[in-house]
Amino acid sequence: MGKPVVAIVGRPNVGKSTLFNRIVRAREAIVEDTPGVTRDRIYKTAKWDDREFIVIDTGGIYPEATDEIVAQTKEQSLFAIQEADLVLVLFDARDGLTELDKEVVDLLRPYKKPVIYVVNKIDNKNKEELLYDFYSLGVEELHPLSAITGYGFPELMDRVVALLPKVEPSESQEEELPRIAIVGKPNVGKSTLVNALTGKERMIVSSRPGTTRDAVDTVCKYYGRRYLLVDTAGLRRKSRVSYDLEKYMVVRAVKSIDSADVVILLIDANEGITEQDQKIASLIHRYGKGIIIAFNKWDLVKEPDVRLKELMREFSWKLGFISYAPVITISGLSRKRTTKLFPLVDEIIKERNKRIPTSELNRFKDDIAENLPTHKGKRLKIYYCTQTETAPPTFVFFVNYPEAFKPEYIRYIEKRLRERFGFMGTPINIIIRERKR
Repeated sequence: MGKPVVAIVGRPNVGKSTLFNRIVRAREAIVEDTPGVTRDRIYKTAKWDDREFIVIDTGGIYPEATDEIVAQTKEQSLFAIQEADLVLVLFDARDGLTELDKEVVDLLRPYKKPVIYVVNKIDNKNKEELLYDFYSLGVEELHPLSAITGYGFPELMDRVVALLPKVEPSESQEEELPRIAIVGKPNVGKSTLVNALTGKERMIVSSRPGTTRDAVDTVCKYYGRRYLLVDTAGLRRKSRVSYDLEKYMVVRAVKSIDSADVVILLIDANEGITEQDQKIASLIHRYGKGIIIAFNKWDLVKEPDVRLKELMREFSWKLGFISYAPVITISGLSRKRTTKLFPLVDEIIKERNKRIPTSELNRFKDDIAENLPTHKGKRLKIYYCTQTETAPPTFVFFVNYPEAFKPEYIRYIEKRLRERFGFMGTPINIIIRERKR
């Protein structure tokens, strides 16, 4: 089981993104006074009192959505609610209770989720009288909050962690088995691949999209080594809301990605790389996980050599930001090359946990020094370099002018690091800091 999920919902412009940023302690969401700025869901892991959970910032809900973008934003929010373990509903104390607020509350009722009702923009005790208007909703508990100043925030977070489901470590987690998440669009063959890797008909397999209802963890063995497979659930349709299967399955993938060591991104070899595949790949990269690109259903490809060249060109074009990821062609149905995934996983885990001695890194630093650009007429210098973390590998470079190290040069450093030390299949974090005198 992955981390629990908290969704922040409400009508537009009540402060959802400001609260999200305070919870995750970073400016991840765009905050403006313009309603509807947040359209897509934004995810980030947060922590309070040693409890970790995933927070989702959603766009505003217009219950009677007519405009296509507004309607899509509403569906994004409703799907986040469906997948959440706890929902925070935000109101605006300055505006008072509106008809839109009432409709948002009514929309939540069928989901039967634990809900915390929060009245935002209350920044001191004297303004808590603004809560009274909202009790007409018939809710038992209202939390006063100022997402900007932090008034009421500790009390709110204490309530959040009290209502989150407890995540008990499984026996397999205690053994620290390598965790492999299998992600991809619905009907790309995730359950078929799990069955192929385990040698058992563990999952229900159907050509109908969304057959898998919940993520299921499965232990499998390969040459005596044990692995934990996480099969990401596809999205099942709800009779009340017809979701676009291509767009609204990401929340479940996030849960699996977050708890994995290595993620297998399964892509239909005949369909090619879609926008949804790009979004999932971006999530894997952002979460710092190992990644394998597996083009599935290779048994249905008519001209394999031609198609592979086409797919590799597409990979370079659409997924260039994860060029470090190994690519493999497989067939979950015929089980062709599926066992080759295990050695790849082992190699990536080894690379993710690799630690480079500081002495070697500083020789590397000296080797790239000649290609450093100038800044305001002065030569840029790297004084010192060290690796601070593994999984993913993280390197800190102490320099004279950190602001001069533009993204393109950081990409150059990453390229040279990979040429020298490998790191196949794993992202690399590079941090540039000024050397303190």
